[in-house]
Amino acid sequence: MAGDLARGRLKIEWARSHMPVLEGIRQRFEAEQPFRGLTISAVLHVEAKTCALALALRAGGADVRLAASNPLSTDDDAVAAVREEGVDTRAEKGESVAQYRAGVQAMLDADPDVIVDDGADLVALVHSTRKDRGKLRGSTEETTTGVTRLRALERTGKLLFPAIDVNDAEMKHLFDNRYGTGQSTLDGIMSATNLLIAGKVCVVAGYGWCGKGVASRLRGLGGEVVVTEIDPVRAIEARLDGFRVMPMLEAAKEADLIVTVTGNTGVVRSDHFRILKDGCLLANSGHFDVEVARRELEGIAVSHRTARPSVEEYVFADGRKAYLLGEGRLINLAAGQGHPVEIMDLSFALQALSAEHLAKHGRTMEPKVHAVPAALDRAVAEAALAPLGVRLDTPTPEQVKYAVEWEGGTS
Repeated sequence: MAGDLARGRLKIEWARSHMPVLEGIRQRFEAEQPFRGLTISAVLHVEAKTCALALALRAGGADVRLAASNPLSTDDDAVAAVREEGVDTRAEKGESVAQYRAGVQAMLDADPDVIVDDGADLVALVHSTRKDRGKLRGSTEETTTGVTRLRALERTGKLLFPAIDVNDAEMKHLFDNRYGTGQSTLDGIMSATNLLIAGKVCVVAGYGWCGKGVASRLRGLGGEVVVTEIDPVRAIEARLDGFRVMPMLEAAKEADLIVTVTGNTGVVRSDHFRILKDGCLLANSGHFDVEVARRELEGIAVSHRTARPSVEEYVFADGRKAYLLGEGRLINLAAGQGHPVEIMDLSFALQALSAEHLAKHGRTMEPKVHAVPAALDRAVAEAALAPLGVRLDTPTPEQVKYAVEWEGGTS
C-alpha cells in the first residue's frame, strides 16, 4: 500500500525535531562527509525515526539503502517520504515473507561497505549464501537477538568482519531496552486491545533489560506482575525488585496478560495453552515471532477469528479463549508506534557514530564482536545532557587527586 507523502514528511519532521543528538551528528556529517563514496545497507524497522537515521547517514555522503527487518513494523508514509529524499527503500507494511527476503537480499546486492542491522538478518545472509559478495568494512547491531547470532559466529570462528555491538552500549541498553521497550510495549498492547492494565495479573517472560522495563511499566499502571526466568541471578533480582517469580506452567494458570521478552523460541507453547486462564492476552516484544508458538496454538484451538485489528481470538475445545496480539510479532511496532522518539535519538546516534567508526577503521579491526568505543558512548551521553535539562557537578581538585590516588592504590 502506497504511503501518504505529505503525512510521511510531517512524521519525519516531528521525529527529527525531537532527536537533537542525532541532528547534531547529521550537521557534522554534512560538513565532514565521512561516508563519501561508501554504500550503507540497513535492515531496520522502517518508520519515521529510522528515516531520520538514514537521512543523517546520507548527509554524510553515503549511498543509503534501507529494508524492513519485520513485515509489520513499516510505516508506509515514512517510506514514501524517505524515498523522495533519495534513499532506496524496500519496505511495505504487511509485506509477505518473500518480499521481506527479497528486500534483505537487495541490501546485499548493493555491495555495501557498512551494514546497519537489527536482528543480524543481513549479516546472516552474508555468512550463509552470499559470502562471495561485498567489500564489507563491518556491521553494527541494534538488538540482543542480533548480538546473540553474531557471538555464535564469533565463537565458531566464522565471523567474516568486525561487528560493533551497539545493543550493549550503556547509552543503548540502559535506556532503549528498558525505557523504550517498556513504554512502547504497553503502547502496542493498549492500542491493540483498549483494555485496562490495572488489576490484571501480568506475566513477563524474561528479566533482562527489556523485561525489567516492561515489568516496571506494567506495575506502574497497576498490574500485578509475575516474572518467569531461567537464570538464577535475574530471578533473584526480579524477586528483590518486588515481583513474584515462578515457572510459566504455574503463571499461565492465573495470567490475564503474558508478555514475552526473551529472544528465545517456544516460551509460551502447547503445555501452556492447555492450561491458560480464559481470556488471556498473549503479546511478544522479542525480535522474532517465535516466542509464542503460533502454530501450536492454531493446532490446539478449535476455532479462530480476528476479533479486532491486531487481535486474533483462539477458542479451545473447553470454551476457553486466548488472544494473540500483533500475530506474535513485535507488539510495540506491530500495533504501536515503536520506541519513544527521544529514546531512539540516543540509540540511532550510537548507530551513526558506530557506522562512522567502521568507515574509518573497519579495515584494520579484527573480525570479532566489538564493544562501542567508550568515547562514542560518552559523546552521546554528553550531547544528551542539555536537551534533557541535565547539568553536572564538577569535581574539586582535591576530589580529582583523591580519586587518582585511590585508583593508584596510594590512598
